Amino acid sequence: MNEFLQRLKERKLVQWTLAYVAAAFALLQGIDIVAQRFGWPEQTMRFVIIALSVGLFVALVLAWYHGERGAQRVSGTELLILALLLAMGGGLLWRFAGASHERNVTSAVSALAPIPEKSIAVLPFENLSDEKSNAYFADGIQDEILTRLAKVADLKVISRTSTQHYKSTPENLPEIARQLGVAHILEGSVQRSGDAVRVNVQLIKAANDSHLWADTFDRKLIDIFSVESEVAKAIADQLRARLTGQEEQVITAKPTDNPEAYDAYLRGLAYTLKASNNPANAIAAQKYLREAVRLDPKFALAWALLSNVDARGYLVGSLQPTVALREEARQAAETAFTLQPNLGEAVLAKGYYHYACLKDYDAALHYFEQARPFLPNSSQIPEALAYVTRRQGEWGRSESYFNEAERLDPHNVWLLTNHAFSYSALRRFPEALRKFDQVLNIIPDDVDTLAYKAAMLQAEGDLPRAAALLAPLRPNADHTSALETQVYQAILERRPAQIISRLKEILAKPDPALGYHNGGLRFWLGWVQHIAGDHAAAQESWRQARSELESFLKEQPENYDLIGDLALTDMGLGDKEAALALSERGIAVLPIERDVVTGAAPIETLARVAAQTGEHDRAIAALQQVLSIPGTGALDKYMPLTPALLRLDPMFDPLRNDPRFQKLCEEKPK
Repeated sequence: MNEFLQRLKERKLVQWTLAYVAAAFALLQGIDIVAQRFGWPEQTMRFVIIALSVGLFVALVLAWYHGERGAQRVSGTELLILALLLAMGGGLLWRFAGASHERNVTSAVSALAPIPEKSIAVLPFENLSDEKSNAYFADGIQDEILTRLAKVADLKVISRTSTQHYKSTPENLPEIARQLGVAHILEGSVQRSGDAVRVNVQLIKAANDSHLWADTFDRKLIDIFSVESEVAKAIADQLRARLTGQEEQVITAKPTDNPEAYDAYLRGLAYTLKASNNPANAIAAQKYLREAVRLDPKFALAWALLSNVDARGYLVGSLQPTVALREEARQAAETAFTLQPNLGEAVLAKGYYHYACLKDYDAALHYFEQARPFLPNSSQIPEALAYVTRRQGEWGRSESYFNEAERLDPHNVWLLTNHAFSYSALRRFPEALRKFDQVLNIIPDDVDTLAYKAAMLQAEGDLPRAAALLAPLRPNADHTSALETQVYQAILERRPAQIISRLKEILAKPDPALGYHNGGLRFWLGWVQHIAGDHAAAQESWRQARSELESFLKEQPENYDLIGDLALTDMGLGDKEAALALSERGIAVLPIERDVVTGAAPIETLARVAAQTGEHDRAIAALQQVLSIPGTGALDKYMPLTPALLRLDPMFDPLRNDPRFQKLCEEKPK
């Protein structure tokens, strides 16, 4: 031991280490100063620390060989050790960079250019009211101030969907500002008692956490609009933003003279701002917005939001997609546009109605582009354009629009999730998984996002990793997609016993708000019972499913999801003719030429029905088509059919001995 310590002393390893650590510390301090000035992301410092850590090992190797006087020659052994250290360090850096790239793409963009001085994020306002049920009111005031600011083209304003995940008065403002790419933060609080309202706001320069401006406003509820306008105007003045005449009119506009209508609007708005777009939230938003326009039929902003709630619910299934719902979405958009043709939200509502309800993509594009000048900071415009161009099969343009929207709204989990769905539809699963990891960085342990990740792993055939993600989850019927992903996992593993009891528990008290989705869950119950060998129970479940699904078909004649569930249910019941007819009907309702994203789903349904009813040639032809195009799946609208699923899914067992099917099961080289 003494000899080893003596050699360390002779080779001056301690001196080399101290000198290296001192130099590295000085370098880190300098980089930290520059990083704060230019708003570089936190990951920059992590890269530097890892690089310096690798460098320390290199320095110690050099010290061991060269610290002793007279040792100058570099040996082959030394070169080999240095090469191994550099390779290991480089590999670590590369792996770190790959894991961090998707998660921090917005921060990386911010690092390339200084943060604009005329930029702001409005954090959630704290609810100081004695009644905690007034939280919706604080949320609404914050959103209305933010919305007015966002209509000033000379400002960069981060959307509420990115700021809502932060606390009202966080301690790490400079870091939050760097994450959002802004120079200023607005904090506030709202206290309401009856019709008296107090609003406190403070504008903070994030770089040095200094207060630029603050004020307190005491108003009656009927005068709350003046507070929103005064705050927006004061902030624009503080940031020296140039206001056009039209912008000045917009930020001082009074949307309604009816305080009860405005209160109902804020209640409905609060439900639309919730992260989960489940039926309960959609129905509540719809209820309050209907009340708002009943109280004030000239309330254009409320009409526009009602139309958006209806259209979105119609598209994603959070509301039952009936003809009546589609008509309400149209009427609400038309009313908003007629009342205020220059209201950006009204123009946007027209576009979203044409996109979601009519699939008239050219008209939707026209309205979305028309809305741009009225909503210069809104991520909803590029987001909507991303959806439309995706449905048209213009994947490159859609990707560009998604990136534009994410620059405006970097922490919008709905936006990031839909971007991941694009990668999924293209079967680019590693990129989809990285996007979902971005979402989980914002909302950790989110049930739906974890289930989406599991679905991607199922599509890749990685059932063990999918099972690890799904095992801790206990989704209820509100989380239909997550629940169905768990059921499909049990089917793919061919171990259905445990999930049968869970489905029975949920269906014992079905939620009426879920509508036809309850019938869909009964189809899944029948399938797992069939896999378990309980054919009598399966037949009974499928009979109940058919009865429930058929009751919705008259009011939802174009619901391809409902039609597909009914086709598969008739298939299980052995009604070949009805199942094939419904499969063809689904394709007619949603032809691939009309919608390249979801148009693949009815074709997959036909393939499944044909495989189970002995129509093997039709099944193979449909499968060949589905696997050759991007799109969503028949069982899970976010997971396309893949060769791995063909190998695992028991519904395709009748095709196992067909050489054509075996060829389809082979993974193509990437």
